[in-house]
Amino acid sequence: MADRVHPRDSSPASSPPSLNNSGEVAAGTHTKHVPSPGTYVVQVPKDQIYRYPPPGNSRRYEALRKRKPRRSCCCRCVCYTFSLLLILIIALGITAAVLYLVFRPEAPKYTISDVAIKNFNLTSSSPVSPEFDVTVRAENPNNKIGIYYRKGNSVTVFYSDVRLSNGKLPAFYQPTNNVTVFQTPLKGSNVLLGNAVLTALRNEQMKGKVPFKVNIKAPVKVKVGAVKTWEITVKVKCDITVNTLTAKSKIISKDCKYSVRLW
Repeated sequence: MADRVHPRDSSPASSPPSLNNSGEVAAGTHTKHVPSPGTYVVQVPKDQIYRYPPPGNSRRYEALRKRKPRRSCCCRCVCYTFSLLLILIIALGITAAVLYLVFRPEAPKYTISDVAIKNFNLTSSSPVSPEFDVTVRAENPNNKIGIYYRKGNSVTVFYSDVRLSNGKLPAFYQPTNNVTVFQTPLKGSNVLLGNAVLTALRNEQMKGKVPFKVNIKAPVKVKVGAVKTWEITVKVKCDITVNTLTAKSKIISKDCKYSVRLW
């Protein structure tokens, strides 16, 4: 059986330190630490404490340190796309602000100044072919912007939801600071009016207040300096009320609103 090792230090006891006359430890005298009973003192060579990692771990560490983070091609494309869009939006905003400050654009104004009505027979239930001569007033208040009114436009007259007649505007160029008034003939053909519509029209004519809706849709191009824009659609909706359904009718109330579709 192996001998039992007691947890005590087996090194020889160190000699007590030399004392001077005053009882202090004399200079130059080295003392040796004596471990307390029940402890171990493990001495490790210095060259084993400060040593390099094993070659395998060293190569692995270098490989991990030099490894670059992987970024997918899709992520880079998304970042580039958003960056380009942001730059484009900022550039467009700056351009729009500069153009606005330079040209000071104002919205054109549209209204209906006169209406003459023909062939509107309410005494019979047979189809009617009404005609409307509508006088439109278009105002361009801009100092540096002209307007080209192009073909492909339309003007339509409605009573309630019944389309009575339709026609077209002339194609023309409206210069700056200009007011253009033109008359547009609108014609309907074989419009069948129901009994309810006929009764309502008769009652409103007796009261001297017959309401209609006039819708205008016109493609235009705006001339800014020497540059023409793409084709823009202008929509005008006018609610008008006339006193009678004859050629001598007069507008007693009107309210026109317009909107612009840029694309």
